[in-house]
Amino acid sequence: MRPTDLSLLRVPGVPAVSPDGRTAVVAVTRLDLDADEYRSQLWTVPTDGSAPARPLTSGHRDSAPAFSPDGRWLAYLAAEPKGAPQLHVLPTAGGAARRLTEHHLGAGTPAWSPDSRRLAYTARVPEAGRYGTAEDVAAAAEAPRLITTLKYRSDGVGFTTDRRTHVFVVDLPGDADDTAVALPEPVQVTGGEHDDADVAWSPDGTLLAFVSSRHERADADLVSDVFVVRPDGSGLRRVTQGRSAVAHPAWDPTGETLWFAAQPDLGDSGRDFVGRNTTLCRVPAAGGPVVPVLDPETTDRGDETPATVVTADGVLFGVQRRGAVELLRVPLDGGEPEALVDGPYTVRGVGAGGGVVVATVAHDRSAGELIAITPGRRRLLTGFGAPLQETGRLHRMRERTATAPDGYPVHGWLTTPPGPGPHPVLLTVHGGPFSQYGWTLFDETQAYVEAGYAVLMCNPRGSSGYGQEHGRVIKEHMGELDADDVLAFLDEALTDPQLDATRVGLMGGSYGGYMTTLLLGRTDRFVAGISERAFNDPVSFVGSSDIGWFFPDEYLGTDPERVAAQSALAHAHRITTPTFVIHSEEDWRCPLEQGTRLYVELKRRGVPTELLLFPGEGHELSRSGRPKHRLARLEHVLRWWARWLPTGQNRTGVAELPAGATATPPPTTEPLTVEATRVG
Repeated sequence: MRPTDLSLLRVPGVPAVSPDGRTAVVAVTRLDLDADEYRSQLWTVPTDGSAPARPLTSGHRDSAPAFSPDGRWLAYLAAEPKGAPQLHVLPTAGGAARRLTEHHLGAGTPAWSPDSRRLAYTARVPEAGRYGTAEDVAAAAEAPRLITTLKYRSDGVGFTTDRRTHVFVVDLPGDADDTAVALPEPVQVTGGEHDDADVAWSPDGTLLAFVSSRHERADADLVSDVFVVRPDGSGLRRVTQGRSAVAHPAWDPTGETLWFAAQPDLGDSGRDFVGRNTTLCRVPAAGGPVVPVLDPETTDRGDETPATVVTADGVLFGVQRRGAVELLRVPLDGGEPEALVDGPYTVRGVGAGGGVVVATVAHDRSAGELIAITPGRRRLLTGFGAPLQETGRLHRMRERTATAPDGYPVHGWLTTPPGPGPHPVLLTVHGGPFSQYGWTLFDETQAYVEAGYAVLMCNPRGSSGYGQEHGRVIKEHMGELDADDVLAFLDEALTDPQLDATRVGLMGGSYGGYMTTLLLGRTDRFVAGISERAFNDPVSFVGSSDIGWFFPDEYLGTDPERVAAQSALAHAHRITTPTFVIHSEEDWRCPLEQGTRLYVELKRRGVPTELLLFPGEGHELSRSGRPKHRLARLEHVLRWWARWLPTGQNRTGVAELPAGATATPPPTTEPLTVEATRVG
């Protein structure tokens, strides 16, 4: 794909399934490059595949659909241009949607009560006079903030202690489809100097479960717990006991057990998160210790569903596995899990109803399609990826495995342009480090391959999806075995005559930016590099990053000599390779100084370098930044590679990219319909 093909991307979210199992609804997001905005609408499709998907709403930003248990209503979030998302309900039999909330900073994902008469959700509550709550007080004129905690801001959000997230409940009016009937006001259920998340109803509708950190050392660790409270705010009690980080509680049908995702044990400090898998756990609703249901050594949650999906047949749970995200159904009685989706796919979200499971599944030619799963069958329901596939500018990934110097296998992928080569190579390193490259449509890789580059991606030690030991081995040893793995994967790939071993570039963001800076300080084998939003200096990171109060200590340790040995910036004075530094001005995860200090170090010594800064963007620029900024970023990356690694397709940068007529045409059969999956 070309950078402008970002406008052809269609990204479906998490599906909602009607109680009878006949219908699925999903929000589909696209980039509007002309308006420089994201747009999303709800689409509906019958789960039997009898008709194609069609738009259901036409709002500006519609998302997070949820069917009421009686099937009469569809709740969802809708945001007007430049507005915050608010809760709406739409009658499924037909009619106009009604807006239920007017939260100044917006409402969160809705959760239906069992009687279909109430909705629970979370929303940020701003302090009076802040964040535009007082028309005559501009942001720069707000009162000073007195900070007394370690946790006071978050990348992509900003300051948090003056806009805590709490649980709300709103009733539907007696005749909710009569627009003449006034709507009840939402009731705030929780409060205090805490943030609350992931609300869910008990089967009898008398209790709400949610996640919060309310223990004595909550400001100094990463522990969170499941709490329950009555919808009127009374009877608050803590359910889980231990040193876990929990998320997405949901009751089983009996109301006796709560299921959720958790890192079961964060150690005595409550901060030992490095390489810790998030697995499926449960706890008695009456309270008790967190009990892992799946093995935390080997299973790590990978789907994006904003709830734990519990059905009568079991819990639906996405698990990272060697670059894939598989969908498991875990029996409530503790039986053996059943794989509903496996193979070279990424399950991004899942919903269920009426005995039908619907999953959003991505692969290397689509950012996501809906599939319906019934006993013994899997049916493809959508073709959201078709507009991009029809360009002929998508390229298939090929798995490869290399051997590290100590004999360890390194797993990854190679994606090449059409033609025999030899092609110049871009070695890319993912962020995290506890995350994974894998089987999904990665717009960056596709753009680089279309521009004539062979792209290498691997999951070195420290990555997720290969077990906890694989992820934890780099604790206090960053830049050692993980760096060995990256270079071993490169060396093995360069034995392929399709690749030009003399023309290799290196690039990565966040932890990948760290690895880029680190390796450029150790070797001059790369023609050029791009270090983006990098974690370069662990010392200054402590006081500047939103996670600086714990991340460097846990990953690099606290011994000054060992920290220096693992620091990328400490060895940047050795870099002679041309290096492009990219950063966002409002990145609070890897703050701006992490990039500017590298740039100045290189510039002072005359190393060819440039600094590209994006105003108003945070750490997630490449994934969710303004559409025109994402486009500009890809154009600048290709411009840099055109300078140092020109190709026939990318000699002067993106402006002269070819039409792509010679690219490999898309297959006539969608991959999701080809490979069988164990079901039934």
